[in-house]
Amino acid sequence: MAKLKEKLAQKIPQLRDEIKGFVKEHANKVISEVSVAQAYGGMRGVKALVCDTSVVPPDKGLIIRGTPIGELKDQLPEAVFYLLVTGEMPDNEALEDLKMDLKSRSKVPDYVWKTLEAMPKDSHPMVMFSLGILAMERESVFKKKYNEGMKKTEYWDPTLEDCLNLIAKLPTLAAGIYRMRFNKGPRIEPDPNLDWAGDYARMLGLDDPTGEFANLIRLYMVLHTDHEGGNVSAHTCHCVGSALSDAYYAVSAGLNGLAGPLHGLANQMCLRWAIMVKDKFGGVPTEDQLRQFAWDTLKSGQVIPGYGHAVLRVTDPRFTAFHEFGSRVCADDDLFQIVAKVFKVIPDVLREHGKAKDPWPNVDAASGCLLYHFGLTEFEYYTVLFGVSRALGMCSQLIVSRALGEAIERPKSVTTEWMKQAVAKS
Repeated sequence: MAKLKEKLAQKIPQLRDEIKGFVKEHANKVISEVSVAQAYGGMRGVKALVCDTSVVPPDKGLIIRGTPIGELKDQLPEAVFYLLVTGEMPDNEALEDLKMDLKSRSKVPDYVWKTLEAMPKDSHPMVMFSLGILAMERESVFKKKYNEGMKKTEYWDPTLEDCLNLIAKLPTLAAGIYRMRFNKGPRIEPDPNLDWAGDYARMLGLDDPTGEFANLIRLYMVLHTDHEGGNVSAHTCHCVGSALSDAYYAVSAGLNGLAGPLHGLANQMCLRWAIMVKDKFGGVPTEDQLRQFAWDTLKSGQVIPGYGHAVLRVTDPRFTAFHEFGSRVCADDDLFQIVAKVFKVIPDVLREHGKAKDPWPNVDAASGCLLYHFGLTEFEYYTVLFGVSRALGMCSQLIVSRALGEAIERPKSVTTEWMKQAVAKS
């Protein structure tokens, strides 16, 4: 952690001065307008947040600190976290320093396990995960330092400590929840010699003789880290953190948003659809069978899950990364073959259908079948995997926000009556 903290301490004063000067010079410049449809439609497309960790251009897909996500698919999550926070890739020394630091913080307190063990046996894994994080709030370094009194310019330092403590424990916590909730046997303790995601894969306890499941988890953790600041999990974490709630409160809140079916459940829906196709045709359908089934689905008023995206207008590069992985590792798997064939057939069907603005696959179209291939078949747990990865992005945004001294989020709301009057006047 020393290298990461040193890099931040070097960069933060310059960034603060740059932003302070920029705001002073351009304070009254307008960057967005809001339509009635946007106000009632979830603020889609309204430019009202600043997020420097990543951006998602509609024609390119996720770019993390200037680097397209496809160029990061072979990196470790630790390296991507360093990039998210500092804007630079770590050198080997800095990466090893961060890996060792996270390992030194990985033990989950016993009281957390006792809390989770006291929950109903059929509790949702995401509830357990969010509660486990929230239970550790008593460990917050930021809370302690804030109560003792510190300068606003120092807020980022204990926030970094909280985030590192939390991130380090997430694989242990999430894997322990998997084994507890789905009766997989005793918890598996962390291995200090393994990387963050590789150890997570090991602690889940699934057979992995080739090591490819660990590679999949590494890839999964990288691809889901961050996705701008406006998605529900990132925005919720930012909003809660803007009140100076510590990382445990903020990340737990973000995960509660991720648990919603419109945010974090898409890969489950895609996988269920692929399984339904397999069951209907008794295996992998022909392209003609799949094309007809797709038309029948659309004509019945249903959608093809995994196709279309709120922002993207091209194939999600994260889908491409998963597709390449599956083609290399499990090309003969029936579910993967269905996913691959859907990719060949569905975009043309959706274009001909005419209602889809974006007929291309998103990341969720491929990830579920790969997890299923390796024996991770408990659908309810998939969002926890997403949450472990997205915590890297939420924490990095929180650290940067504290470093820059961003204000509490407080947009102005109006009534429907006010909206009617404003439209009438215009």
